[in-house]
Amino acid sequence: MTSPRSKSPKPQNSFRKDDSKEETTFWDKIGTLGRKKRIKEVQEVQEEGKYAIDSPGNPAMADVPPEEYTLEENEERTMVEPKSYSDPKLQELMSILIDWVNDVLADHRIIVKNLEQDLYDGQVLQKLYEKLTNEKLDVPEVTQSEEGQKQKLYVVLGSVNNILGLTGNRLSQQKWSVESVHSKNLVAILHLLVSLARHFRAPIRLPENVTVNVVIVQKRDGVLKNRTVIEEITSRYDDLGMRCERDAFDTLFDHAPDKLEVVKKSLVTFVNKHLNKINMEVQDLDTQFHDGVYLTLLMGLLEGFFVPLYSFNLSPQNFEQKVHNVNVAFDLMQEIGLAAPKARPEDIVNLDLKSTLRVLYNLFTKYKNIY
Repeated sequence: MTSPRSKSPKPQNSFRKDDSKEETTFWDKIGTLGRKKRIKEVQEVQEEGKYAIDSPGNPAMADVPPEEYTLEENEERTMVEPKSYSDPKLQELMSILIDWVNDVLADHRIIVKNLEQDLYDGQVLQKLYEKLTNEKLDVPEVTQSEEGQKQKLYVVLGSVNNILGLTGNRLSQQKWSVESVHSKNLVAILHLLVSLARHFRAPIRLPENVTVNVVIVQKRDGVLKNRTVIEEITSRYDDLGMRCERDAFDTLFDHAPDKLEVVKKSLVTFVNKHLNKINMEVQDLDTQFHDGVYLTLLMGLLEGFFVPLYSFNLSPQNFEQKVHNVNVAFDLMQEIGLAAPKARPEDIVNLDLKSTLRVLYNLFTKYKNIY
């Protein structure tokens, strides 16, 4: 008789029970994943909204519709229109300003990579102001709290406004504030850095006519309304990149070339009156001052001191040596109490006649009665 077929040691209903358990566990997992995904999406939307409000200058804001703003009545928020970030001029301006700040703060080993993220807390702006002015500010070196950062910004920006002359009636002309800088508003930060670069005659070439499209969102009568304005960051500059106030030389160049020649002859006479003492003579202001040699020697003659020959190049062979010579002359001017020349050393070396004439005319004004 045939023996019955062997059976599994586990009862058959145990399979159905396990299958049922596995099915329940599987769908439970699916449901859990779905819920987690929805929760994550909600959290991301909330974070985007918060980030947009906190960072009105950040391009990420463009992805958040105006309806996501939580504003008080009549309160405003601004953001840069996304397409402005792709403007080559804006990118160039930001890159130039970043390089300038890093150059100024090289001794502090501070490296700025992003204007909005690196300047909002006041730390870099404090160091930049102190380096440019040689004035120490009475503020904490490091501040972590939002209140501490804003307090530092209040002191730093107040000092900046004073040095830029933005006080009293002119205070309304400032295009930045503690709130705008701390909220990483790119437009405010750019205005601030451009103003500092202009004031301190930074050796940089700023691109002209840089504009940014700014979206302004305001809540009025409980309704959010927005408008777009064009914000001018830089305007027209001279051919050397720095915006200069028009002076008598601009007028002479533009409208009175005959009188310009008279001024040049007067300056040649003044210069040669002193250079002749060491058997030197200038005939052409347009070209003979570009290497800094005559300018450096002239400073020594005017003040009655000997300029050590090792401090400059008597026969400069390249652009860098010429710039060094002009820098030596400019340093001498400041050491004897003259204001820092508005021209850059590079301007003189590049044969910019206006810059050369401005420097020489300042010397003429001070020393015209010295023989």
